[in-house]
Amino acid sequence: MTSDRKIVLSVRNLTKAYSAAGERVAVLRGVNLTVAAGERVALTGESGSGKSTLLHLIAGLDRADGGTIDFAGTSISDLGEAGLAALRRDRLGLVFQQFNLIPSLDVRDNLAFQSRIAGRHDAAWQTELAERLGLAGCLDRYPEQLSGGQQQRVAIGRALAVKPLLLLADEPTGNLDETTADDVLALTRDLVLQTGCGLLMVTHSTRLAATLDRHVNLSAGLIA
Repeated sequence: MTSDRKIVLSVRNLTKAYSAAGERVAVLRGVNLTVAAGERVALTGESGSGKSTLLHLIAGLDRADGGTIDFAGTSISDLGEAGLAALRRDRLGLVFQQFNLIPSLDVRDNLAFQSRIAGRHDAAWQTELAERLGLAGCLDRYPEQLSGGQQQRVAIGRALAVKPLLLLADEPTGNLDETTADDVLALTRDLVLQTGCGLLMVTHSTRLAATLDRHVNLSAGLIA
């Protein structure tokens, strides 16, 4: 798929190490990865293999020791903190295992939160997202009044409302039962394809990984 679509993410020779017990521990040893527009990529690996570290580096939440991260023609390493914040606000969608909804806002305002801050709010698109995600009947509810599956649907809708170039998802179904996880992921796959953004999803489930377009595995600091 990457051969005939625009590359939205290009990671080259990425390295990252941390200090632990007075020693330098290499987590990423030269990671190479690309994600194309509309491509849905699963990233698996053993616990502690560096999957979340890689996502945090791509999102600009941490800095790499070496290598490059190119996001739609922009080098992450060339951006300061303000530039990274703008990137996350305007062009990246982030979804985590914890739903991270704002408890004082209802579903409608949670969905609109990022897109309004980014100045990219599209009321018609938000309405479509709410309908596609099965949230149209609970827009006036608050997060505490929703099931876990509904909360994660809101989190996904919020991330996609800004019409990002890339959606990064870190174990987005980890807190959901298998049936709900399947439903949420199916909706995410369809919406990603509809919007044309890329998807990089960290998951421990090889079963869920097999439902995406491509499956890569992180092991010993490298992607296979």
